[in-house]
Amino acid sequence: MNKWLRKSLFVMVSALTFGLVTPTQLMNNVNAEKLSDRDAFEASAADRSLSSGNAFLEESKFDREKFIEELIKQAENQSYQKFGTKIKPVIENEFREIILPNIEKAVDETAAQFPEEDLKNLTITEQPGSGHSEKIFNIKNGETGKDILRFHVRRDNPPKAGYWFNFHYHTYHDDYQSHHELGAIYWAKNTPPKWMS
Repeated sequence: MNKWLRKSLFVMVSALTFGLVTPTQLMNNVNAEKLSDRDAFEASAADRSLSSGNAFLEESKFDREKFIEELIKQAENQSYQKFGTKIKPVIENEFREIILPNIEKAVDETAAQFPEEDLKNLTITEQPGSGHSEKIFNIKNGETGKDILRFHVRRDNPPKAGYWFNFHYHTYHDDYQSHHELGAIYWAKNTPPKWMS
């Protein structure tokens, strides 16, 4: 299966199920269904009921750490999608070293404010802004549709200093007014290409 198709499927399944079912679990279920009749007959009824009971318990348990980890993976993928093929190769390493840890910190701090029931409803928007738009991704409450965090990148061009990408985020606490800095990455003296190009 193509790498991008596999990643797209992973993100889609995770988003649609709010991370409760992962593609790995789906593949395990598909592989289990492919067992031959002989193997299925040989398995005892007690073993089958015990394993299916454990599977239900595993699926019903919410793993906060894995959920946050998945949000951060989706955030990283959305960022690379926004950068496009022209910007990504130039700033990818600095983004991973400087900006991504700060995004992780912001997501962790925000997630700590939510009880488990509300945290399960958080999702990442699917499409970053293109052209000159600042939007990278938003984290929103899937039930209410209200944005919780908005992650942006702005192009700055201070006099005689070249172009910089200023990464920041806004929160719903102050109606998205304050800029919470994540860091800046230098581009060059020349104008950067449009996002997603």
